[in-house]
Amino acid sequence: MTATANPRSWREAVAVYAHPRVITLLFLGFSAGLPFLLVFSTLSAWLREFGVSRTAIGFVSWIGITYSIKFVWSPVVDRVPLPLLTRWLGRRRSWMLLAQVGIGLGLLAMSTCDPRTDLWWLVVFGLVVAFSSATQDIAVDAFRIEATDESLLGPTAASYQLGYRIAVLAAGAGALYIAEFGSWPLAYRVMAALALIGITTTLVTAEPERRVAAGTVEREGKVAEFAERYAGLSPTLREPLIFVYGAIVCPFVDFFVRYRWHGLVLLAFIGLFRLSDIAMGVMANPFYIDMGFSLTDIANVTKIYGFVMSILGTTLGGVLVFRVGAARLLAVTAFLLAASNLTFSWLAVVGRPDTAMLAVAISIDNLVTGVSGSVFIAFLSSLTNTAYTATQYALFSSLMLLPGKLIAGYSGLIVDWLQGSARDVAAFAALLDWFAAAPKFGGYAIFFAYTALLGLPALVLAMVVRRHFEKETPPSAKKEGF
Repeated sequence: MTATANPRSWREAVAVYAHPRVITLLFLGFSAGLPFLLVFSTLSAWLREFGVSRTAIGFVSWIGITYSIKFVWSPVVDRVPLPLLTRWLGRRRSWMLLAQVGIGLGLLAMSTCDPRTDLWWLVVFGLVVAFSSATQDIAVDAFRIEATDESLLGPTAASYQLGYRIAVLAAGAGALYIAEFGSWPLAYRVMAALALIGITTTLVTAEPERRVAAGTVEREGKVAEFAERYAGLSPTLREPLIFVYGAIVCPFVDFFVRYRWHGLVLLAFIGLFRLSDIAMGVMANPFYIDMGFSLTDIANVTKIYGFVMSILGTTLGGVLVFRVGAARLLAVTAFLLAASNLTFSWLAVVGRPDTAMLAVAISIDNLVTGVSGSVFIAFLSSLTNTAYTATQYALFSSLMLLPGKLIAGYSGLIVDWLQGSARDVAAFAALLDWFAAAPKFGGYAIFFAYTALLGLPALVLAMVVRRHFEKETPPSAKKEGF
């Protein structure tokens, strides 16, 4: 904005939240946030209450890998029309509706399963929900970008995040409350009914006009050059090559042209930054249940109170990024993110269900997670080229989750081994007297310490990345096409 531009009044700034597109994104944000916990931590609580082993729970968490590889089929969602639906609703709403119906039916099918006898079917239906949810994310992100002009970018982003977080509360605390006072099948049936919010929103909203994004002309020119170079090939072979070149190769080549060898360091850092946080996350609810906390306690402290602390952390992180800069905060947040896992080791050492102590641990963990999330998202955004923002950011965000999800699948196996082998646990505890006071939960204590150690590689890489970005930005790292 120039110095002569007229600033909007506070009344106008508040009134923009009544804009139809802003309200639409509130409900679509709710639809996007609803399924996530239902195939992750809420599902792990259900499985543990029904006596499923921690090893099995860890492997079931691999359902979440679906979110980490959604970039694989994102070009299909972006470019392939659906029979009948696309003609009726348009290319964005057609994929959104298909995904939302898949989420609702998948959750309803999960509610018919008993984890003690139908675990495999529960996993299959969970995969349907996760795949549909990841597909919805792709379509909704595209809808949000195309339906929003410059003046509504801030309000629609805030509205979307608010809706998403409300849905996470519903799928976290809400589902736990229903399970505590009703049953787990009832909880998932209620969540399936809430999927109607997204379906209704998609049906009543309007399809956005297709706009040409910045950098598209340049990219399409390069794709045309590539097509001319291979004009002699048969259309059956040439068209897939053109598709792969324009949608996948160009963004990758651009990244390495700008960052050269340091691009490998950046990709390694992105993949390892949240490793300690994600690796311990799937065992959190089983740990609370084994400790003796009720579902109500878990909902009140870890979901509702934790939600408040994460909002505070996110806000603080935004302020720190504004004042200090994202790159300079990477090492500090990488250290805090790993070290915060030790608060759960402390809970295991205490060895009793004390809600005050749980609140302390959740305060530290969620505050740190909120701060680090703001810092890391700002850093990832700074790495993208404006000509390939969607593709590169999707790849970064997928890489951020994938290593942690893979390792988290083995978390239950590790805890079962540590908890089940008293002799081995005692051998570890003999080396660390701190753990010796909690023989019943010593395995958990060691497991959370192990997840904290997983953060050391990210800490080392964070210092390397910081030194690189503190230098004067070289020409190759400028945000321009190649």
